Amino acid sequence: MEALLNILSELHPEVDFETCTTLIDDKILDSFDIVTLVAEIDAEYDVAIPAEELVPENFNSAQALYALIEKLLDE
Repeated sequence: MEALLNILSELHPEVDFETCTTLIDDKILDSFDIVTLVAEIDAEYDVAIPAEELVPENFNSAQALYALIEKLLDE
């Protein structure tokens, strides 16, 4: 989780990713951020996020995103 928080903080250092649960809903993360995140997650965790998982629910919070990473690592 710490590596993910570091990746997110590099994108938006002003956001408290440990508590924010509306990253997509409040337009904190945009499409360019998502593309960057997918690439960084692949590099850091060696996991590819499939297109069908690119939904707002998976990117609205760091916790949701980390849960997705763990799910994909288990597959």
